[in-house]
Amino acid sequence: MDTPSTSARNAAPLPDRTAPAAPASPGSTPDAAPAPGPAGAGAPHGGAEPRWLGEEEQRTWLAYVHASTLLEDYLDRQLQRDAGMPHLYYALLVQLSSAPRRRMRMTELARSSKITRSRLSHAIARLERSGWVRREDCPTDKRGQFAILTDGGYEVLRHTAPGHVEAVRQAVFDRLTPAQQKSLGEIMRIVAEGLQPQEAGADLPWLR
Repeated sequence: MDTPSTSARNAAPLPDRTAPAAPASPGSTPDAAPAPGPAGAGAPHGGAEPRWLGEEEQRTWLAYVHASTLLEDYLDRQLQRDAGMPHLYYALLVQLSSAPRRRMRMTELARSSKITRSRLSHAIARLERSGWVRREDCPTDKRGQFAILTDGGYEVLRHTAPGHVEAVRQAVFDRLTPAQQKSLGEIMRIVAEGLQPQEAGADLPWLR
């Protein structure tokens, strides 16, 4: 999982609720459902009826939202307590530690972290002030830069990783059977792949 030799994920917190409650019974309309959304909500003007979540889908979605929000808060608190950094910063250090010569192009680091370039620049600036990362201009691209993990950053990562991987194990893997762990990985990969279309012009975070 999250060690200085492997990549870490940064999952941003999601809103508490993004879908209206499901109809009370099959075939019922949003008007008959509890808390369907804003008053008067229904089909968009001239559009098709929204595909409301069924009861089981709603339970699954809310379970995911609650778990992902709580997990991110748990990992943030652990890393702030042990290393004085949020989960995103730790994930960036892990990725740099795994890269050849502990360096990555900023554009590639944004892509692998699934974040916007502006968010990455802000995070790297904070890590630079801590002395854990430095930046260098790319000799073959005047507009490009490398982010480089310093020796100090590597030492912080080396001391923080054992406590972090234990937190991940306690929060996730100790609660799941091997079969459940495999299913969770497969499900998350399917969702992630669906949110990263390959066509030109796709609105992806690291392209913004």
